[in-house]
Amino acid sequence: MTNTGMGRVPLHADAQPDEVVAAVREWVAENLPPAWRDAARGGTSAIRAARTREDYEAWYPVFGQSGLVAPNWPIAYGGLGLSIDAARVVETELHQYNLGRLNPLGLNLCAPALFEHGNEEQRCRFLPPIVRNEEVWCQLFSEPDAGSDLASLSTRAERDGEDWIVTGRKLWTTWAHRSDFGVLLARTDPEMPKRAGITYFLLDLRQPGVEIRPLRDIGGGSEFNEVVLDGARIVDSQRVGAIGDGWKVANATLSGERQMVSGSGSGGVDRIGGSGVPSLVAQLAQNPRGDDVMRQEMAALYAEDRIRQWTNQRVRAGLKTGRPPGPESSIGKVHQGSLNQRVQIMATRLLGVHAMAWHSDEPGYATSLPYEVSGMLRSRANTIEGGTTEVNKNIIGERVLGLPREPDPYREVPWREVPRS
Repeated sequence: MTNTGMGRVPLHADAQPDEVVAAVREWVAENLPPAWRDAARGGTSAIRAARTREDYEAWYPVFGQSGLVAPNWPIAYGGLGLSIDAARVVETELHQYNLGRLNPLGLNLCAPALFEHGNEEQRCRFLPPIVRNEEVWCQLFSEPDAGSDLASLSTRAERDGEDWIVTGRKLWTTWAHRSDFGVLLARTDPEMPKRAGITYFLLDLRQPGVEIRPLRDIGGGSEFNEVVLDGARIVDSQRVGAIGDGWKVANATLSGERQMVSGSGSGGVDRIGGSGVPSLVAQLAQNPRGDDVMRQEMAALYAEDRIRQWTNQRVRAGLKTGRPPGPESSIGKVHQGSLNQRVQIMATRLLGVHAMAWHSDEPGYATSLPYEVSGMLRSRANTIEGGTTEVNKNIIGERVLGLPREPDPYREVPWREVPRS
């Protein structure tokens, strides 16, 4: 597919709603392939039938150059510099075309940290390629011995002139095998308490000293990876925040991650792991296996899904006013994790016997699984990724409800003296 387009949409910061609507519709008419525009009248399923993933990725640079991916971001960062209200108008106009944002980990994990703690040089260098999907990002946080207790991480970064040399292992790194950069937490001072001796970096993955090893999941896929760092280098200009201040910077990334996996982030992964509730409602209406009990259960799922959407709208509204992501993002994360698992179980129930046995000429079970089954299997990660449900409930209790902090006898002890497995 040829990448042709009119470039950035010509809108000014104080554009009125009618101007925004006219400009977006003109851009759609000139840049969206006619078959995609026609398919939009038939909903999401028709759009998926009209365009392949490869088609969308090939066309995406046109979207990235338009400024519509992140319309409220400043122009220098790849956006349009629009007001919050104008950005909402953009989203409303584009919604019917299902233009999902590629590079979601860059948009939702790296960008919040750069906006809140990065400097202008870093924002101008890294944000525009994120918007255009020219540099793909992942997150290098969890380790074999530092998952739920992330602050106990042991990956080391040691100063070497203007560079840092990094050694360690990161685990469960989503899409590392597709990524160019990763946001990295590394320990820079083992003599400080575990949360005080961590620094936040932007690591180039395309260099010697970085080995990426795929991890196969229960559905046969390998979106998760182990990343081994053995002498990888990071120039000091790619350190975000002060030395030893990485835990504070990381909270912006972690909040963005929770919002993304709860469905509230830009281009979030609320559908990761199967079909959405509206699709299942439509299936049930045509399903002879549906009984009164199943319909009642579906109604309950629909109500919960609507509550989730409204909650996420409030979270997005806060982000667009410039308020940094906060601990309330954990509320959506906890709810969405269990909700999506129940939704995907319903999807397999609607599929009936085909969810248990199927025939395929495709080699390998990962490619032959029905969509509903692969979605159900993938959804088992929903209560683990982005921070486990148990950890997020602690965050809600302590930072949202104001309950006493969970006891930690090693909180002020130097990291070197903290017992580890």
